[in-house]
Amino acid sequence: MSSTDVRVAVVGFGYWGSKHARVLASIPDVSVTVVDSDPRRTATAARNHRFECARSLDEVVADSDVVVIATPPSSHLPLALQAIRAGCHVLVEKPLATSVSECEEILAAADENGVFVMTGHTFEHNPAVWKLREIAESGELGEIQYVDSARLNLGLYQHDVNVVWDLAPHDLSIVNFLLGEEPVAATAWGQSHAGRGFEDVAHLQLRYADSNLRAYIRVSWLAPTKVRQVIVVGSEKMAVYDDLSAEEPIRIYDVGIVPAVDTERLERPPVEYRRGNIVSPFISPAEPLALQDEHLIECVRNGEPPRTDGQSGLAVVRVLEAANRSLLTGREELVRPVLSLVDLERGEGAVHGRLVAGGKKGA
Repeated sequence: MSSTDVRVAVVGFGYWGSKHARVLASIPDVSVTVVDSDPRRTATAARNHRFECARSLDEVVADSDVVVIATPPSSHLPLALQAIRAGCHVLVEKPLATSVSECEEILAAADENGVFVMTGHTFEHNPAVWKLREIAESGELGEIQYVDSARLNLGLYQHDVNVVWDLAPHDLSIVNFLLGEEPVAATAWGQSHAGRGFEDVAHLQLRYADSNLRAYIRVSWLAPTKVRQVIVVGSEKMAVYDDLSAEEPIRIYDVGIVPAVDTERLERPPVEYRRGNIVSPFISPAEPLALQDEHLIECVRNGEPPRTDGQSGLAVVRVLEAANRSLLTGREELVRPVLSLVDLERGEGAVHGRLVAGGKKGA
């Protein structure tokens, strides 16, 4: 193989794994091997897509440069550690792991073995989300007051995590990306309606260091319509990102409220409403997963840490853990129950940290 060849093992040929395999196989000088213990899936991969296949990671890890893990969350830790200890970079689909301690174990192993960890936060590679952050950071919306996100659908029920761990990582990564910080506390409400033991509908409230800033996330496996929407409300304008709108994924609304001029008349509302134009900026069409996987391959080739690194994945899991505690206690829970002075000095409060790049493709 030439020096530019990158050998990728995609573990899990389900919903996300099949997409990763398709995208990665389209990148020049990238070879893909599908790993799945289900012979029906490997047969489909070999017959319909002509992928090389294996039944376990043991068979291919020694000959791989990077391993993409697209399996149920409960399997992420052992698979990631196996790949990392074999000198492979890893991309792990969200969530990075099922606890903060597991995430920290993965990151420590990556540092020790000189490889990077990338988290599958696909929306942080979405041009529309980048545009939304650009709008928020430009000041056009004014002071950001709150973010509201909804991710609703009929299914897909998971067998090892609740709806918060399954769907909310997308929204948490988007909100962290937009605001450039982690929340300090989370409150969650949820319920299992289908009798499968895990919450299938949940609401999260995230509190930030700025006491006036909140984010709200709604997730559901049990809704009649599919909703993928993020609303950013500012003091001057509001922006809506609709992931299901191909033509106008972002709309900026010149609307808001102002104090009422005549407050003596009791029949009048206490505020007045300002309504203006609606603008939809142009967004270059691109498949976010393709952009993410192309970035992954470039990082392997150049020895650079990825944008959505392991620290990004850890930041999301911290919030998921706090939300899960809140589901059990019914109280607001701190995202970082204990943060030492050593952590602060190391800059551990940042969403994105630095990882060591290297591995089989060099430092």
